[in-house]
Amino acid sequence: MNKRFKTLFIALGILSITGCVSKKDIIYFQNDEIDQSKVSNSYKTIIKPDDLLQITITALDTEAVRAFNLAAVTYSTSSNSAIGVAQQQNYLVDNNGEIDFPVIGKLKIGGLTRDELISLLKEKLDPDYIKNPNINVRLANYKVSILGDVRLPGSYTIPNERITILEAIALAGDLNISGKRQNILVIREEEGKKVQYKVDLLSKELFVSPVYYLQQNDVIYVEPNYARIQSASSNSNTGLFISITGVLISLLTSISILAR
Repeated sequence: MNKRFKTLFIALGILSITGCVSKKDIIYFQNDEIDQSKVSNSYKTIIKPDDLLQITITALDTEAVRAFNLAAVTYSTSSNSAIGVAQQQNYLVDNNGEIDFPVIGKLKIGGLTRDELISLLKEKLDPDYIKNPNINVRLANYKVSILGDVRLPGSYTIPNERITILEAIALAGDLNISGKRQNILVIREEEGKKVQYKVDLLSKELFVSPVYYLQQNDVIYVEPNYARIQSASSNSNTGLFISITGVLISLLTSISILAR
């Protein structure tokens, strides 16, 4: 009977060991130093369909710029009265990569960077409409989504339009211990197509990855490890099995004591 008792404890011990996570599977940036010449610190926001742009134009001639800084008015109701609030006009990039800009009309801007859009607007405005305009472009709906085995999955709005994959993961509270750090998936839209990139957080090669700097609307997915998947797929019998195992251990212990 003692032999059966020992066998049961050995089996439970093996199960607990297999559920452990190795240290080498969770520590970030484990390999040797990378060639710093390969690391790019440049970052460019590429304008895409469904981007919501806030374009502000200023100049010494305030009357000249007024037609290009249209105000959108929103209304809120309270106490049976409507109150109008003026806000900066935003421009939605359509499926063709175009916006309808005041006076100028349709502009093809999809695929341009922020600097390229500013140069295009200056070319259109100066000197026919505004002399020496100062143009500011901001992406109003910049966001990234983090899904899967992280502590706080969700979509996050990024106010400064610049974020790395590490900063995005930090916003989501980091990966759970059960998240697979070697196989992070980043889904990005490029030229109208969904493109997938794989990232290994355990490697310093991450810093030269094309998705180290994220783009607007990028989606990060963290895959759970095998143990987490097995745990999630277990049915309600798991609790019953554990209870029965506990009862069996108690019975074997009692029988072992009585048999002495």
